[in-house]
Amino acid sequence: MKTKRLALTVLFISMIVPSLPAQVAPTPDAAIQKKIDAYLRHLYAFGSDVKLVVGPLKESGVPGLLETNVDLTLGENQQTATMYVSKDGKYLIRGEIADLTKDPLAEIRSKLQTDNAPSVGPTDAKVTIVEFADFECPVCRQLHDALQQILPNRPQVRLIFKDYPIEQIHPWARTAALAGRCAYDQDPKSFWKMYDALYNNQDIISAENVWDEIVGFAGNIGLNTDTFKACLASPEAAAAVDASVKNAKLLEVNSTPTLFINGRRVVGADADTIMKYITFDLPGEKAKNN
Repeated sequence: MKTKRLALTVLFISMIVPSLPAQVAPTPDAAIQKKIDAYLRHLYAFGSDVKLVVGPLKESGVPGLLETNVDLTLGENQQTATMYVSKDGKYLIRGEIADLTKDPLAEIRSKLQTDNAPSVGPTDAKVTIVEFADFECPVCRQLHDALQQILPNRPQVRLIFKDYPIEQIHPWARTAALAGRCAYDQDPKSFWKMYDALYNNQDIISAENVWDEIVGFAGNIGLNTDTFKACLASPEAAAAVDASVKNAKLLEVNSTPTLFINGRRVVGADADTIMKYITFDLPGEKAKNN
């Protein structure tokens, strides 16, 4: 389920970097940060209930531009946006700056930490899908159902699962993530049985009964329930889930589900988009689907 986002969309005043002056008189960082804060508060009428923090300015790698992160917090909702500002403090840009000399997908793939993550499919697959998901998220369940239709007939595709429980709005999501991790630690193949059980029974799980339900699932899929219970309370399982969440934030994953298909980002459970990206890297699929 997509997390609630604060409305922060800055118009591209200028996205043509060469149009910036070749030489600009630098403005002190603190003055620029204050200017960005005032501009955004004025543009979006942010009141005192909105906490806005303009982070330190750093070189962006593009002449004439500095990079910063703007953090917005309203109650439990939080959003971080990367922005660029000219060194003279005149132009503010939100968006991505692409280095046309580099493969952007290779850079994304290099950030995906998939060691010791549950996976199904060949390690030399032509297409690898990395799924960041939350077991309590309804849209993640829709994705689960879509993948059950897509993957069985496509042995060239590998699926890797990464936890991203959104605890602010999903009270039992982290416990479910620990259940998946503990199933994997006891028997890697059993992870996928737990994965199915959690999604297939999502409607009957609650914050009050999640512990009993997951222990029941563990027994049903043949796990040692005593070992499973001990794992649920272990610092190792918690650290594994925390590491997955940290990796999601490194990749600026803000909602679930988010997929990376050979590095291409897909947010949500749109089967057509997923198939488009799979087909792009599997020429034989295009012919099959025509």
